[in-house]
Amino acid sequence: MALAPLPKVILGSFAFAIFWVLAVFPAVPFLPIGRTAGSLLGAMLMVIFQVLTPNDAYAAIDLAILGLLFGTMVVSVYLERADMFKYLGKLLSWKSQGAKDLLCRICVISAISSALFTNDTSCVVLTEFVLKVARQHNLPPHPLLLALASSANIGSSATPIGNPQNLVIAVQSGISFGEFLIGIVPAMLVGIVVNALILLSMYWKLLSVHKDEEDATAEVVAEEEVNSHRFSPATMSHVTSFNSQESNFLESISFQNSSPQVQSLRNRGNSSEVHMDSARNSSALKDDANGMSSQIREENNHSEAFAVAAAAVADRPPSGTITNFFEGNDYLNPKWKRILWKTCVYMITLGMLIALLVGMNMSWTAITAALALVVIDFKDARPSLEKVSYSLLIFFCGMFITVDGFNKTGIPSALWDFMEPYSKVDSAAGIAVLAVVILLLSNLASNVPTVLLLGARIAASAAAVSKEEEKKAWLILAWVSTVAGNLSLLGSAANLIVCEQARRAPDLAYNLTFWNHLKFGLPSTLVVTAIGLILLR
Repeated sequence: MALAPLPKVILGSFAFAIFWVLAVFPAVPFLPIGRTAGSLLGAMLMVIFQVLTPNDAYAAIDLAILGLLFGTMVVSVYLERADMFKYLGKLLSWKSQGAKDLLCRICVISAISSALFTNDTSCVVLTEFVLKVARQHNLPPHPLLLALASSANIGSSATPIGNPQNLVIAVQSGISFGEFLIGIVPAMLVGIVVNALILLSMYWKLLSVHKDEEDATAEVVAEEEVNSHRFSPATMSHVTSFNSQESNFLESISFQNSSPQVQSLRNRGNSSEVHMDSARNSSALKDDANGMSSQIREENNHSEAFAVAAAAVADRPPSGTITNFFEGNDYLNPKWKRILWKTCVYMITLGMLIALLVGMNMSWTAITAALALVVIDFKDARPSLEKVSYSLLIFFCGMFITVDGFNKTGIPSALWDFMEPYSKVDSAAGIAVLAVVILLLSNLASNVPTVLLLGARIAASAAAVSKEEEKKAWLILAWVSTVAGNLSLLGSAANLIVCEQARRAPDLAYNLTFWNHLKFGLPSTLVVTAIGLILLR
């Protein structure tokens, strides 16, 4: 494709530069409007500068990708409400054999959860829990946080729903969920092992420091905090959607068995009963002192029985000694209803994954699963839908328009025409050159814009060789653009989420610096990328 007229090239490049700066550095002093607004600004400038017509801009928005992204986000919200991530987090501290065992568990759990529920979600809900486990075992959080972020990136490469760039690749390439999974899973599994080994070798001495015996009391306190940890209350909380009784019950659930909470609820009921009995006894003494007749007391008893019946009809817990009578129903019914609801959530999610594996349309499968979860919840879905990141959906809309406008300038095509002879996927040298190009662009322009800019061009070049090489080219793009996120702290959103969550965690704050991340990220990214390219099928 030839370059567009010079004014169009200059103005289109300027609009894309504004988008790029605000996407990579969202808090720049001269325009601190953030990524989402920066994406919309770039899209608007493309239309104002007449690089794109308004109709072209609307046509550039890929609704299939937005639908898939929306559906997976809604499913993740309901899985969070169903305590899926709490159970995953519990595996981190269950019968832990020490710091090195804990680091390996973090790598495995982070990778699996990211492949199924996106890397950003996994990092959001697990970061603070990892910090609490580190505090419990008196361990430095630095290697554990690196394990969480890097494994989330590597693990998310295995499925089309693991990260945003894979969503784009899956929709544009037409590769089925199963083919995608089979093609990248071997590389992902070996990559997780190699990444963990690099972490262990770099931080072996740091992880070998044993905690002092005098910290035993602090350990007990920390263990209680870990067991009672509530996942991502700021971003995933759903307590407001339950009635007050269910809310109190859910807040009392910890990683331990439910029997202490049951006992706690019963103790509160018994305590309430004692107070009410005392009040009645006091009232009875006053009645006797005033000469109140037994007939009046019987009428009071009848009134109390009427209150019991009314409370039963209204399905609300009565007070005082009446609570003891309804204790079984009031506690067990919400409990079993919630167990049934959680089972349905897991079954629908499993059904969604099976439907994706058999090759059904990914966007509509995800949306169908999301709406099925909304229906079985059988309540106003607004609190759950409000937790969807609509700013991310808007960011994608602006990015689609901006990248399409930049493509219309002819600059990406000219650069690819220069690189294509050296980037053939049918030779080892060509794959190496292509991987370096993707790696650099993913860290300079971010991975999703890189996929949008290079995806169709790489696929067209590979398709000239064979259909199999075209699929391989898409998988190479997915693998390298995802693992490239581990190179630096700014390489992926998952890294930034872990960094910010750790820095803002109450009483557990830890600052993961750019250079500390780069010291590990550079060798890990190069080694894992190279090994994965050999194993891609």
